[in-house]
Amino acid sequence: MAVSGRFGDSLVRAFDKAKILGVRAGTKHRFTGVWVVVVEGRVFVRSWNDAPTGWFRAFRAEPRGSVQLDGAEIAIKARVPRSARLLAAVSDAYAAKYPTKGSAKWVAGFRESERVATTLEMVPAS
Repeated sequence: MAVSGRFGDSLVRAFDKAKILGVRAGTKHRFTGVWVVVVEGRVFVRSWNDAPTGWFRAFRAEPRGSVQLDGAEIAIKARVPRSARLLAAVSDAYAAKYPTKGSAKWVAGFRESERVATTLEMVPAS
């Protein structure tokens, strides 16, 4: 499935194709639907807020979890990307993948610094 902490090509294509991804930190947190983007073959999700009981904080407390993709549950680990260049590319990827009029507010909001700070990269659990 993975090489060097990355998903294989077929899974990356599936993530790229998916509009909504179910994410869950640990095993007790519920699955939450989030937008997903792929940048440089890497899978990213971004939270709209940093709520104390939200999925982003749940992953910060327990980085291992799972995602629902194409009817399968995949074990993952979340990590925080630090590169400003990569974070900007994630913002651009959201704009390209979600270009509808209804998505415009959310895509613009995803460029705000407090939301950029809630970006996580999903990698295969090892």
